[in-house]
Amino acid sequence: MEALTSWLATWASRVADMTATDWISMVAMWAIGGILIFLAIKKDMEPTLLLPMGFGAIIVNLPGVAQKVVDAATGKVTYSFGPLSELFGAGIANELFPLILFIGIGAMIDFGPLLTNPKLMIFGAAAQFGIFFTFAMSSMFFDFKDALSIGVIGAADGPTSIVVANELGSTYVGAIMVAAYSYMALVPIIQPPVIKLLTTKKERLIRMPYEPKSVSKTTKILFPIIITAVVGIVAPDSVYLVGFLMFGNLIRECGVLNSLSETAQKVLANLITIFLGITIATKMYYADFLKTETLLILGLGLVAFIIDTAGGVLFAKLLNLFMKKKVNPMIGAAGISAFPMSGRVVHKLGLEADNQNFLLMHSMAVNVSGQIASVIAGGIILSFGLGAL
Repeated sequence: MEALTSWLATWASRVADMTATDWISMVAMWAIGGILIFLAIKKDMEPTLLLPMGFGAIIVNLPGVAQKVVDAATGKVTYSFGPLSELFGAGIANELFPLILFIGIGAMIDFGPLLTNPKLMIFGAAAQFGIFFTFAMSSMFFDFKDALSIGVIGAADGPTSIVVANELGSTYVGAIMVAAYSYMALVPIIQPPVIKLLTTKKERLIRMPYEPKSVSKTTKILFPIIITAVVGIVAPDSVYLVGFLMFGNLIRECGVLNSLSETAQKVLANLITIFLGITIATKMYYADFLKTETLLILGLGLVAFIIDTAGGVLFAKLLNLFMKKKVNPMIGAAGISAFPMSGRVVHKLGLEADNQNFLLMHSMAVNVSGQIASVIAGGIILSFGLGAL
């Protein structure tokens, strides 16, 4: 009986200062968590990411779970979530999880289609326009370091967004992480209407026959090494981002570490993604999440993804004005870094327009170029921000 009384007293003390508004906000976060779980299970939308995010959001918003921590010196109030907060500090605050995840992503990527048609890399660069557009918009509402960090959501690259926001000391790291990863998972919903709005039926019917060319093993091995060296010279602050990505690819292509490559692609990438998803949920506590600034960042993140998609498509349409051999402008949308979702979306839209129009190899080539371009763009933003602070 004493134990029960003690437990009730402890629980009551944790929820004693909660108002009706707090309870309503908490229920709203349960609904958001439920929606993420629904999308993961029912719609099969990046379940390894959305399911842990949704479940984690419910956990941290249960009454009595969050423990208020008041800084004695500044009076600033923060919230602790026990093991989840420890995991956040051990894996995200020090940028360990994003960098390790890049090894797994690099091991998944086959640069072969891109190396057979290097000119497609230009679409990856064009699709990064959303970063700079969003930075310009964000600067009207946030200070310099926060605007830069919010702009990197436009890289469509969760790990890069985390690293840049942490390095620049953004006040809104949590909201930026949630926006970047949420919209990455929602690419199959965001991109199709934008692509269809900006292209005609005739343009979507353009066929791009794939002409496979052999790429030597030496070329595939040298490519990640050269890219890392060049990026390290041009933007030293991004060398670890690019380096871990390219190291994963080198493991894949070297031919002597097949077991490590398979582990990185499957076990490592999935494990880190699960940890990322459920740990990011610590930044979805209603008291921090349901704020005007957070909602504004989510809105700007959506704008960033739309502008990225539109920039790639419009750039492809522009090139078609001067090219004899037309490209299907939809492949420009695959230039965002959401790999491999964006490439699949473009391929699916091509099949919807013409069931014999196979754009997969072209869209994947553009998609992997977007992966490289987003990391480089994020590194440039980081170098610019660190130099100005």
